[in-house]
Amino acid sequence: GKLAVILETQGGYVEVVERIVQVFRRHYGEVEFYVPNYAMSAGTVLVMSGDAIHMDYYSVLGPIDPQKRGKESYIPAIGYLEQYDRLIEKSRNGILTTAELSYLIANFDPAELYQIEQERNLSITYLKEWLVNYKFKNWKVTEKNKMPVTQAMKEARAEEVARVLNSPDRWHTHGRGISMAVVTRDLKLKGEDFAEKPEVAQLLRAYYS
Repeated sequence: GKLAVILETQGGYVEVVERIVQVFRRHYGEVEFYVPNYAMSAGTVLVMSGDAIHMDYYSVLGPIDPQKRGKESYIPAIGYLEQYDRLIEKSRNGILTTAELSYLIANFDPAELYQIEQERNLSITYLKEWLVNYKFKNWKVTEKNKMPVTQAMKEARAEEVARVLNSPDRWHTHGRGISMAVVTRDLKLKGEDFAEKPEVAQLLRAYYS
């Protein structure tokens, strides 16, 4: 059978997303997602497990990089990881200042850094598996040159999508909305514009409201 999911969420834990996907795929051969407003963070990961993604000009997805609780709010955890790598590189080159050394010792926990790396890798693993198996399953030839699409090409594209969505440098803030135009242009993922089907759009908006 086929399942259509109307999704609105600020996100959550990607481990929960995995269980949702397992349940959907246990009972349905085809799963499509409709995003009338927003599906952020782990919600974006869930959307990427669909056979099709339906959005319009108002719909947004969000970055999927893991977050770390700061003193007053959540902050990008990968930025924390990159700062650590920057200080380690300065130490390797012998240009680490005493103040930076003190900061490094006081603020970075190796176990926490490892957890951040694993959280990032987990979301990349999910996207590589789900995009290849579902979203890209009917991608047979390249759009421009009409070349046959291999399994390796699908996996490379999926990993590229995952890494872009995981990049704080690309989006600057975890709460930034990624529109359908950006999904199509920058992520090179084909989205279905439900606004092009007036009857579907009317029913969807009525149900959503």
